[in-house]
Amino acid sequence: MQNFKLGHSNQPDWQAAIDDCLDQIGEPADANLGFIYVTDVLANSLGDIVRTLKDRTSLAHLVGSIGQAILCSGHEYYEQPAIAIMLAEFPNGSFSIFNHAEDTHHLQASDPSTMAGLRFALVHGDPRNGQLPALIESLPEELGNGYLIGGLTSSDSHYYQIADEIVEGSLSGVVFTDQVQVVTGLSQGCSPIGPVHTLTDSDHHMAISIDDRPALEVFKEDIGEVLARDIDRAAGYIFAGFPVKGSDTGDYLVRNVIGIDPENNLLAIGDHMQNGVPIMFCRRDGKSAIEDMQRMLQSLKDRLPGPPRGGIYISCMGRGRYLFGEDSEEMKMISDVFGDIPLVGFYASGEIAGHRLYGYTGVLTLFV
Repeated sequence: MQNFKLGHSNQPDWQAAIDDCLDQIGEPADANLGFIYVTDVLANSLGDIVRTLKDRTSLAHLVGSIGQAILCSGHEYYEQPAIAIMLAEFPNGSFSIFNHAEDTHHLQASDPSTMAGLRFALVHGDPRNGQLPALIESLPEELGNGYLIGGLTSSDSHYYQIADEIVEGSLSGVVFTDQVQVVTGLSQGCSPIGPVHTLTDSDHHMAISIDDRPALEVFKEDIGEVLARDIDRAAGYIFAGFPVKGSDTGDYLVRNVIGIDPENNLLAIGDHMQNGVPIMFCRRDGKSAIEDMQRMLQSLKDRLPGPPRGGIYISCMGRGRYLFGEDSEEMKMISDVFGDIPLVGFYASGEIAGHRLYGYTGVLTLFV
């Protein structure tokens, strides 16, 4: 089974949707791992969906998540029942399913002798778990200098993930050894609007001073006079950015500006602040998002040793139709560069790359 097999459907009945997906996939042949993403409209049926899929394909191993929106090659599904399934064959002993909430020894793969070869993991996290940032930071070291890709489950109600069975509460996914070769890239959805400053004083979520000046004063200068006169207009449009130390592609972590204190010139940011770190402000910008997506896709194409067998794409809920357009434009950009390759994923409430949790980004991983 050289190339992965893809099936996707938005049939309103989940059983009809599985039939539709498996008709597209055809004979699964030697597949030993399935990637599955399901919109949260079908969350209450997820257990039945997983059991039925295992019965119909004889697959022992499934990994995936529900999401408010899911995606696959050339398609984005919002606010409707939808399922996307990708089946793949990997070498025996080259991957291991884990659920961090229950048993961390699964991170070490089924054969301890393969520990030295652990390379990367596809992970899905429960956004209600306040320990996730620390887990995401520590997991690559547990893998022996491994690399993470993935995202936080997005949902209006349930936060289910799939790691052979239905799980929730922490971090789950699949760990691969270096027998499985991938290339991966990250695209930003926001563009800087001012210089890089230094956060000189802070308290928990509150930025007190930037460059030894009142934080709100610096924020207003950077966002411009028009927005500064009506701060409410900046909500959902202007963000705080924290450059990633050592990044050779200028990556930065985007965090929401969650409030202001005009009386004391303070700025509240949706993350725990640390004095002395670089900080800048950025805006959500469709034009720059398209340009950066094109940059990322071309970089991946240049690094590929051959045609990809399939891929995983995790994008932010704030991207997709909100940045690129209503007609699955974000996914069509990928198809324009790589053709109609099998690809699945979802729109997350936070994206994972390396050992960091990002926002407003797209993370594309291609199997070669």
